[in-house]
Parts: sequence; structure tokens; C-alpha cells
Amino acid sequence: MSQVVAVAPALPPYRYPQQEITDALAGVVLPDGADRRLLDRVHGSAGVTHRNLALPLDAYATLKGFGAANDAFIEVGTELGGRAVKEALADAGLRPDEIDLMVTTSVTGIAAPSLDARLIPVLGLRSDIRRVPMFGLGCTAGAAGLARVADLLRGDPDGVAVLLSVELCSLTVQRDDTSVANLVASGLFGDGAAAVVMVGDRRAAALGLPGPAIVGSASRVYPGTERALGWDIVDTGFRIVLSADIPSIVESHLGGDVTEFLAGHGLTVGDVDEWVVHPGGPKVLDAAQTALGLPDAALRRTRASLSAVGNLSSSSVLHQLADLVGDGAPPAGTTAVVLAMGPGFATEAVLLRW
Repeated sequence: MSQVVAVAPALPPYRYPQQEITDALAGVVLPDGADRRLLDRVHGSAGVTHRNLALPLDAYATLKGFGAANDAFIEVGTELGGRAVKEALADAGLRPDEIDLMVTTSVTGIAAPSLDARLIPVLGLRSDIRRVPMFGLGCTAGAAGLARVADLLRGDPDGVAVLLSVELCSLTVQRDDTSVANLVASGLFGDGAAAVVMVGDRRAAALGLPGPAIVGSASRVYPGTERALGWDIVDTGFRIVLSADIPSIVESHLGGDVTEFLAGHGLTVGDVDEWVVHPGGPKVLDAAQTALGLPDAALRRTRASLSAVGNLSSSSVLHQLADLVGDGAPPAGTTAVVLAMGPGFATEAVLLRW
């Protein structure tokens, strides 16, 4: 089994209280003179106290057009992603030229050459590094990325791989768009990145580093839910699709799917020691907790992450994983489930064991 040997989160330096963001974005998402009571209510109920943003807060009022936003994504994303990879490699005690594979994921910007290619000269990566850029998995991509890297390392037991997630959600907020979906997105999503260093099983044995093994993974897409979550690509960029039905979809399906997944590994929900769950918002977390029958303490890490930095799309579960790994090596046999929901509508689950 492949092993996670380091996880490094990264946040942009511009950090603001939620109320300050609400006041500034009111002039961006609302037309002049519009009633802002719904915006205040939506932002106030998001479960978020602070967020880090890709740009200074006053820059969003003058950021116009998809091209300008995407240029900012490439510039900030390359810097932030590079910082995360450097820190993860340093924690693992590995050099950039030892990386054999890099999987990158984002759903908040487009780059060709992709971010991984742009990082080759910045980080000193080998020119023959294998690259797998992923787009479209949305919030599930942190968990899905762990699973896909583990799949690839199964065929390269001596390999070293990096999963890099870069999500600059603030750059997708639409101007003068009073739809509930846009108001929710403007109050819920933050910006961040994370890098995970993983190694194949033979390399893991040789290095002897702490960190959990990836035991297994599961993917599920629910037919007929394509319009529950995602993007409409419009002239002004990524316009969010966000259905009020998401909590009911989660509550209806998640419990059975996770129970079935764990049973395949001889476990029950009650056997799992740690839960790393995507913070899709308070109602989604309540639905997940109900579906799985979890006590409040099980989602303490997730709710704390939502409050501290907001929903970071695919980076969210990796930030939580960094906290879990950074807490020190738990006893042998400790299990964790990384669980994320996203466009499709879909879920991804990954089982870890120390």
C-alpha cells in the first residue's frame, strides 16, 4: 500500500473577518442600491468566521472579466502551489528531483501549460516527471486525488508522487449576480492550496517515515443529479450551480455508501477513529452527520476548518489531513476516512490506516 508521508497546507496572505468580506463583496455581487439583507443573512449563516483571499479585498471591486480573473489564478496559484510543494518535500526530507509523478487538481481556473508544468523550473523538478492535471472533480478532488495517486503508485512501488490542490474560489465570484447560489458562494468559499507527498510501498519501507497507508477508496456518482453542483461557463467565467437539494442527496445516500465501503474492509462506521469530511457548509455537514450517525465530536476538525478558512473546495480535506498528520503519529491501527462530495453529484471516500 502507498503511504502519505507529508501534507503541507498553504494559504494566501490576505486574511479577513467574515463581516469585512461581506461588506466589501456587497459592492461586487449586488447592483447599486440593491437590498443587502439576504446577502447579510446568507454570509452570517455560513459557519465561517475568517477567510484568506487570493487578492487584497479592495482588488475585487476592480477585477473585471474572466481573463483578468484567470490571469490572477495562474499567478497566485503558481506561487501558492509552489510554496505548498516545497514545504511538503521539506517535511518528507525529499528533493524536488526525486518526484516521479505530480497530480494537480483545481476547479477555479484554467491554465495551459498547466500549473504542474509551470512549477518544473520554479521547483527544479525533473523534465521527465509524469504529470496528470485534473479539472472538473470540484470539491471531491482532494479525496479523489489521494485515491488516484495511490492507484498509480501501486504500479510503481519505488515511486515518489505529489498531489497538489490549488483552489482560488474568490476569483470565480460573479459581479452583479443576486442569485442565491452566487450569494452563498461569495460567503462560503475561501482560497488555499495543499500538497501531499506519497510514496509506493517499497519506497515507504526504505524511508521508514511516519504517516498513514492508503488502504482503499470508493467512488460514487448519483444519476440524475448533474445540476446539483458545478459550473455554468459563461462570458464572465465560472457561474456556480448550487442546488438546495444537496443536503437531502447527502442524507439519502451517504450512510449506505460509506457503510458498504467500510464493510469491504471489515469495518463499521463506529470503528473509524478519525473523520476528515469536506466542509460543504453547515447544512451539508449536518446531513452527513445524520446519515452516518456520528457524534458531534467526530466532525470537530471539519467544522473548525470551515470556521477558520471557509470551504476551500478540493483543498479542504487536505488541510484537515495536514492537521491530523501534524498532531503526531497516532497508535498503530488507527483508522481515518477522508470523505468528500462534489459535482456529479458524487462522493469520494478514502480509508487510511497508521
